[in-house]
Amino acid sequence: MRSGVLLKMFGLCVLAGVLVAALLLPVATGAGAMVNQTTHAMSKMSTSLAERDMPQVSTVTDRNGKPIAYFFKDYRVETKPEQVADTMKAAITAVEDKRYWHHGGVDWHGTMRALATNVSSGETAQGASTITQQYVKNYLVHVSATNELEAEQAKETTVARKLREAKIAVELERTMSKEEILTGYLNVVPFGNQTFGVGAAAQTYFGTTPDKLTIAQSALLAAVVNQPGSLNPNSNPQDALARRNLVIDLMADPHNDIRITEEDAEIAKQEPLGVLSPLGRPPNGCVGIGDGTTDGFFCTYVRDYLERFGIDTDQLKVGGYTIRTTLDRTASDAAKQAAQKQVPTQTEGIANAMSVVEPGKDKHKVRALVANRDFGNDPSKGQTAYDIVSRVQPFGAGSIYKIFTAGAAIERGMSIYDTIDVPASYTSRIYKNGLAPYTVHNADGVRPGPRTLQSALATSPNTGFVALLERAGLNNAVDMAAKLGMRKSINGVNAQGSTLKKDGSNGPALGDAIKRSNNGSFTLGFTPTSVLELSNVAATLMSEGVYCPPTPIEEVRDRNGNPVQLNEPACEQAVAPAVATALAQGLSKDDTEGTSRAAAQAVKWARPMIGKTGTTQEHKSAAFLAATPQMAGAVLTYSDGKRPQGICDGGGDAPPFLCGSRGNIYGGKVPARTWFDAMTKIHEGMPVVQLPGTPPPPAGPPAAAP
Repeated sequence: MRSGVLLKMFGLCVLAGVLVAALLLPVATGAGAMVNQTTHAMSKMSTSLAERDMPQVSTVTDRNGKPIAYFFKDYRVETKPEQVADTMKAAITAVEDKRYWHHGGVDWHGTMRALATNVSSGETAQGASTITQQYVKNYLVHVSATNELEAEQAKETTVARKLREAKIAVELERTMSKEEILTGYLNVVPFGNQTFGVGAAAQTYFGTTPDKLTIAQSALLAAVVNQPGSLNPNSNPQDALARRNLVIDLMADPHNDIRITEEDAEIAKQEPLGVLSPLGRPPNGCVGIGDGTTDGFFCTYVRDYLERFGIDTDQLKVGGYTIRTTLDRTASDAAKQAAQKQVPTQTEGIANAMSVVEPGKDKHKVRALVANRDFGNDPSKGQTAYDIVSRVQPFGAGSIYKIFTAGAAIERGMSIYDTIDVPASYTSRIYKNGLAPYTVHNADGVRPGPRTLQSALATSPNTGFVALLERAGLNNAVDMAAKLGMRKSINGVNAQGSTLKKDGSNGPALGDAIKRSNNGSFTLGFTPTSVLELSNVAATLMSEGVYCPPTPIEEVRDRNGNPVQLNEPACEQAVAPAVATALAQGLSKDDTEGTSRAAAQAVKWARPMIGKTGTTQEHKSAAFLAATPQMAGAVLTYSDGKRPQGICDGGGDAPPFLCGSRGNIYGGKVPARTWFDAMTKIHEGMPVVQLPGTPPPPAGPPAAAP
């Protein structure tokens, strides 16, 4: 037995000699060749360290810098050497690498001792990797590896891998200080619960920063590093406590370079684990942080917007960006409260979504994207994680689309004061209903009789606008919708509202389909619609015809604080200023003479505004688009259940409800009431501003002669 052990010891000594020789004098074959294969890894690691491209958390904030979401692959808060408490340095070196401050990257004394112990016991009783070697391994696994295969190769139990670690460890000791290596290790090592690095671990487990870690806290974190899964202090507190106290004892060893006193050790061991419950790690993505049930729809739009214009989701999760958005807390809270007031969160089968956009000639900033539904993953609580505000929904905005017919007519020379005929019914000479003639009637309460285009926009007669569409041209009206802001709703989805695929397999685009089928009901707004794009149409009109993509971004900065430019489309003069201002004036009577009058009076609205209501034929959806020069918004109320049906207005303070085929909801009811409620609060403190194109007040009488 003794001779067998001695023989093994002899073999290990020979192996150790080979390791040393391979490190110092690599040759072209055998172990030396394996070591030389690490050149690329060393170069990659050194470059990565120099550029500090360790995966970092990206933070999304509102316009004032308050976080609304975090995105990360690994939760990590990078920490500098001076930001790590001495207690943490003492704990990690005491338990993981007692001779850390004295070896040159590979501890040969420790290696031989561990080998001897493991051989004599017949099992792996001791490890031998130094903190520097562990740093190399963890860095290659958690930072450099670009896929699972590379990560597994960095962890494989082979002589080649050990040689690689040792080679890079020795090289690092020549190029980095001990403090830098120790801090690098503490920044990259996993602490369990999807938490990496001491900065994130201090926050996750104790809600503090690494410079404030106590002896007991530092010892627990150092204990968890050994086995993050089995020593999880939440699921296995007894083993975690025992391991923590062992680390505390090791910290008091008089041979340590950084140590604590025996008295402090005894006091620390009496402390409870003190771990947060729930843990302090922030939620990953758009669900959960702060007012996530409100901000999640906005957050989702931010993520998708970044994906389209320069930062994909994978980059976002590792890049350490700070994204300051355009989210206005006052506007968002007011809109959320108004949406829920009209349609309570858990109202069965009815969604009430609102978007708010600030007009401008250089940017159209999105200020709020909310719904009565909370953002989340629990449908039983009225939650949804599907973006029902910015994305195109399979529900129409009704007569709001008459705006595009009017715009096409104005662009071809019509005045808002020109008269149009409004018969009780109208059969088109151009458009068909299948093979039958296309005949339309007006909604209840809309009296026949000629009126100006401005009055028609307020009273919304179907017959007059189908006849006007014949004069203005269907293709022109469809194009006008896209120019004013319905870009995705017209050109980015098919007739069912599904996003077009790059291969064209689910096309054509909705706008092309409308044109090909010569569908005159386009002006009645039956097609899928984005609430965000509706509000941006109003913003374009308030910006004298300047279209800008509705942006949720104020600025993006990288991990070093440098600005990051996105490839956002530029603003454009979509329609002539005269067309936009004339159309705005044409829409200026809805709150005083039109279908939103009752909702405006209920809040004593007195500001100049544009507005247009809309309702689809079966009352499955209704909408309201409106704006002042300072703020534009749109509301869409629709049946969002698996079997959509008509919506009935509850009357008074009663919420709406599903009512089969006998719906009676209109854009002037729930949608308009939501808009006016929200915008009354949003406009508090803002000056009253006249609409673009408003003629100046008449001059006063001439002054009397002296």
